Amino acid sequence: MNKKCTAQSLLTKKINHEKISMLTSYDYSMAKIVDQAGIDVILVGDSLGMVIQGHDSTLPVSVNDMVYHCRCVSKGIKHALLVGDLPFLSYHISTEEAVRNAGKIIQEGRATAVKLEGGKNVADCIQAITRAQIPVMGHIGLTPQSVNVFGGFKVQGKSTEAAKALIEDALAVENAGAFAIVLECVPEE
Repeated sequence: MNKKCTAQSLLTKKINHEKISMLTSYDYSMAKIVDQAGIDVILVGDSLGMVIQGHDSTLPVSVNDMVYHCRCVSKGIKHALLVGDLPFLSYHISTEEAVRNAGKIIQEGRATAVKLEGGKNVADCIQAITRAQIPVMGHIGLTPQSVNVFGGFKVQGKSTEAAKALIEDALAVENAGAFAIVLECVPEE
């Protein structure tokens, strides 16, 4: 693996029916190992709030936390696409704030793309961020920032109605300009 992975190269892999790999890293050492293993995408997830900071959810994680960890991870990457999570309330207040915070993760955190949770409800944010020339990865299904709404970490989309809503969310995220979508904790069918 000599070339840098990009949102465009992931699309090419998809078109060619090639597998795409993604793992999470939170620091330089972890990122270096994952990158050397040939993983396509490294995500700095807001899950660091639980895994690194010891919180019981991702909600306390700040944009500054994400910038710090993205910057650490970026130093260990030569080939993988680096995606930084937009944490809770960093894109919920306004599209302007969403663009500003996404830009901070790219500019200061040295990420290549950002990830945000939600479907139709965040399509306007995805459009605004992509208009600012920042690649966006969507995230639907179990979205940990909504854990209080879901009543815990539970499988999403089990009923026919919920499955249809997930499909609508996926289409909204795609149509808004996301280059990829994470499906978390959804039924296989």
